[in-house]
Amino acid sequence: MKQDSIISIKDLRLVYPTEDGEQVALDGITLEIVRGSFMSVIGRNGSGKSTLAKCLNALLLPTEGSVIIDGMDTREESHLWEIRRSAGMVFQNPDNQLVSAVVEDDVAFGPENLGLPREEIKRRVADALEAVDMTESRKMAPHLLSGGQKQRVAIAGVVAMKPEIIIFDEPTAMLDPEGRGEVLEIARQLHREGITVILITHFMEETIESDRILIMDAGRIVLDGLPAEIYREAERLEALGLRLPFAVEIAQRLRAEGVPLHADLLRPEELLEEIAALCP
Repeated sequence: MKQDSIISIKDLRLVYPTEDGEQVALDGITLEIVRGSFMSVIGRNGSGKSTLAKCLNALLLPTEGSVIIDGMDTREESHLWEIRRSAGMVFQNPDNQLVSAVVEDDVAFGPENLGLPREEIKRRVADALEAVDMTESRKMAPHLLSGGQKQRVAIAGVVAMKPEIIIFDEPTAMLDPEGRGEVLEIARQLHREGITVILITHFMEETIESDRILIMDAGRIVLDGLPAEIYREAERLEALGLRLPFAVEIAQRLRAEGVPLHADLLRPEELLEEIAALCP
């Protein structure tokens, strides 16, 4: 593993048995992920992105190849518990992660399973709830919360474990726009605090703040680069069933019509500033 890499994947192949033989879900993935980075993985349904996510905390094991998480091979059974502590995972449906009748008890579940002292658990729960802005709801029942609030509690449960990596597996797919925005801002804040963030998504808009984007199709990585580099591949993205973020698409259309905009405008505010500067 490279010195600055926290995840190293080599020749990863994962095959599911089927009634007719087998289905290849991942086909020859080789990848290094830098410690402290924010990487988005996107692709249409069936592209392999969620399967890849599950390989990163050993929920799925390679058929061939290797996945090394912070120096630990996921194929080594003795490493499984430490890998899952180091690489926390937030799933699409928060109800699948909530296990207790009170919010703060739910967040405490992971640290309790680590066998931590009571005072350390209380401190971690308080810090995690504060990190996701759910302190005032600590005594509530999770089933009374909105979808976005439930997802924040699920994230707090992962944060309380103090992982080096957090993998978000389509965490906003079941949320309204407000809830989506809240969850993404939490992911960005965790990244600013030094956690390696991997965001699995099917919304291109959610990839703008990434350090790096992977595009997957048919179990393979077909594009890999900085957001600006990926967004220049508009025709290829469209062929893969993906649309550019709104501001990027509008900027590209305006440039095609002769409007002298700078290249690689990614965010709506950047586009508005450019257009305003062109107005008398």
